[in-house]
Amino acid sequence: MKKTVSLIALFAALLIPQLCLAQAPAGAPAGTTGLCNDGTYFKGSVKIGACTGHKGLKTWWGAAKTPAKTTPAKTAPAKTTTPPKSTPTPAAKTPPPPVATTPAPTTKPATPATPSKSAPSNTAAAPGGGPGLVWLNTASNVYHCPGSTYYGKTKAGAYMTEPEAKAKGAHPNGGKACSTK
Repeated sequence: MKKTVSLIALFAALLIPQLCLAQAPAGAPAGTTGLCNDGTYFKGSVKIGACTGHKGLKTWWGAAKTPAKTTPAKTAPAKTTTPPKSTPTPAAKTPPPPVATTPAPTTKPATPATPSKSAPSNTAAAPGGGPGLVWLNTASNVYHCPGSTYYGKTKAGAYMTEPEAKAKGAHPNGGKACSTK
């Protein structure tokens, strides 16, 4: 009787977490792991920082991953040998052996992999653009105003007027429209 109860408890402990994992809805793009508060989808593997710039994370469907901790390898101290004292001739001075150092462990910073963001600081703006035009990131359906960080710098996008972007269902980055009409 005790074995049966313990087996049922073990089975339940293994099955319940699998049943509780949320599934991405049928209309979500393949590989989607989260839904942002502004309605865009997130395709990253790390929950921390997901939907940054999209009013935060609304729903998470991905598995919770914890970053692996790395520990530096320990090295033994370098051994030095002394010449035997029975030699009458003075030994030439030799430099001490190089000390072995272990490099600090390198870890990648957790960066959200949102489709609307690329590396804007090291990429040039796409040719075109100008006064009265916004940059529509076609991957995330978010448009950026002239002079903003991502104006003309996302991987996929096009220049157009703000009303054209709104007509395509796009919303402004950060919820602030570019023009004050």
